Amino acid sequence: MRLGAHLALQMMGLKGVRRWIVFTAGGLVLLLIAALYIWRDDILEALLDPKVPYTVYKPPAAPDYARPAAWDLRPRTDGAEAVDVFFIHPTTFDGGKDWNGPVDDRQAARLFTGIMAPNYAAPFAAIGPVFAPRFRQASLYTSLTLFDDALEARQFAYGDVRAAFHYFLKSLSDGRPFIIAGVEQGGVLAARVLSDEIAPNPALRRRLVAAYLQETVVPADEFTPLAAIPACSGPQQTGCTLAWISIRTGDFPRALRIYHRTVVWNDRGQLESLAGRTPLCVNPLLGAASNQEAPARLNLGAANATGLEWGARPGFLSRQVGAACVNGILNVTRPRSASLRPSGGWLERLRAPPYNLFYANLEADARARLAAWEGLNPPR
Repeated sequence: MRLGAHLALQMMGLKGVRRWIVFTAGGLVLLLIAALYIWRDDILEALLDPKVPYTVYKPPAAPDYARPAAWDLRPRTDGAEAVDVFFIHPTTFDGGKDWNGPVDDRQAARLFTGIMAPNYAAPFAAIGPVFAPRFRQASLYTSLTLFDDALEARQFAYGDVRAAFHYFLKSLSDGRPFIIAGVEQGGVLAARVLSDEIAPNPALRRRLVAAYLQETVVPADEFTPLAAIPACSGPQQTGCTLAWISIRTGDFPRALRIYHRTVVWNDRGQLESLAGRTPLCVNPLLGAASNQEAPARLNLGAANATGLEWGARPGFLSRQVGAACVNGILNVTRPRSASLRPSGGWLERLRAPPYNLFYANLEADARARLAAWEGLNPPR
């Protein structure tokens, strides 16, 4: 009896130890998960950080825009096109050992072909050929920090875009009117093309149908009615700029990040803090800089075109979102379709979304402005 009782007590002790181990291990796992969630941005930054000062960094080889390989899109034209589109893509290079991505990065090319082109460049393909240069883009990591190295990487990318734009004007566009479209990082670079290359040049200003700076912060005080390239005040205006940065209605943390962590170009060609200035907000549902609320019935069609081949037309989902400019930020209502909502991991959510809530509106807007431009500039 005593031996049996002793064995029973030992078994109970072993079970208790096992329970303690299981509970302790479970607690440690939960703590680890919580730590990963709390410090996920720091962990992501550490993984993507090139860990080399930009002053000693050697960028990848420069693209040669005379070669087709330097372009994601470089269509053949017959000279009869009504308008050309110069498109600057959003960030497709994550980072790692490089501050600026090589133009032959395979993952970046896949992201452009599968996501960025069908969702953001394709709305303009309905009215003219789209030319999209590859460039040594600043990595996604540079959007996570405001350190000087990250700002230098973003400024460096502009040199390639400027060179591509010069080649586009000299060898591809042949004097035709053109549209400039940029998204996110591409929109920031397009903004400097407008200020440095087009605004001071009357001949280029006359050829500009419109500029579309999607998910891009530019200061509203630089696009006044008296500016060389003003904000669009109506859907028939030409030679003007449509720019906006959006949040889901009620996403105040993102709005605060936009106000306090965004950088814009200064008059010395450097990036500096927005510093309390109000962003320009041209509502894409209205085609005008306005605080008027645009109801969902004005949404002609959102699209998740990810995976579509170039030239294929997506199925549209109409009346998905309404939008209103509030303090310079486009507040967008929640889309009804789950295919038009953010998804994926941390990296995917930092990039431009794999859908376009204003696809059909952008297409219609570009077509209307081209018609207005042609009315003002009849053939000689």
